[in-house]
Amino acid sequence: MILQGTFVNIATIIAGCLLGRWVGGYLSARMRQTLMIGLGLAVLLIGMQLALQSQQIMIVIGGLIFGGLIGEGLGIEKRLEEFGQHLQKRFSGMGKIAEGFVTASLLYCVGAMAIMGALQDGMGGKPTILYAKAALDGVASIALTSTLGIGVIFSIIPLLIYQGAITLGAELAGSVLTEAVITEMNAVGGLLIVAIAIDLMGIKRLPVGNLLPAVFVVIGLLWAFGMA
Repeated sequence: MILQGTFVNIATIIAGCLLGRWVGGYLSARMRQTLMIGLGLAVLLIGMQLALQSQQIMIVIGGLIFGGLIGEGLGIEKRLEEFGQHLQKRFSGMGKIAEGFVTASLLYCVGAMAIMGALQDGMGGKPTILYAKAALDGVASIALTSTLGIGVIFSIIPLLIYQGAITLGAELAGSVLTEAVITEMNAVGGLLIVAIAIDLMGIKRLPVGNLLPAVFVVIGLLWAFGMA
């Protein structure tokens, strides 16, 4: 069945969120703060591992600059905050909805497993990569929801759009998303995850939303300069 891997991924995230919501009710404020710092450090490690894989640092820099300009022009961060505030009003008292949504969306969508797994699923193979990713995301959603609240569950929306689009356009995507392209996409995504980690640890809130286009700008830059 087409999109089977993504649907399994979504199911594990929902299950993890529900479990995390239940577990979170037993945690004190001090314990939540400690878990947030621990979670932030773990997310920082994930982001750095992805970022340090870059082979074309100038492409990454260019992607962040032009992607940031596009994001500012589109007002992505503002739109995400408005969406988060809408969810916050609707689900008041359930944690940091907007922060949980953005943090989880980045973690679940960025990375080679999301891209390669979606391609494998779309090309007719058994989506084993997405099954493995589903297990990892399910565990992560427990930790995220217990500290950030139920907003994490809304990350299934961008996940469905992102992985679903790659799966449905697997033949075209497979020719565009070469190994070099995926590496630099992951590097930029890794830096955005580092920014999320800085926020999780309470150091500084960065406009990560406005930098999201950078992940896709690097695709155009690599092809434009014949590096793909």
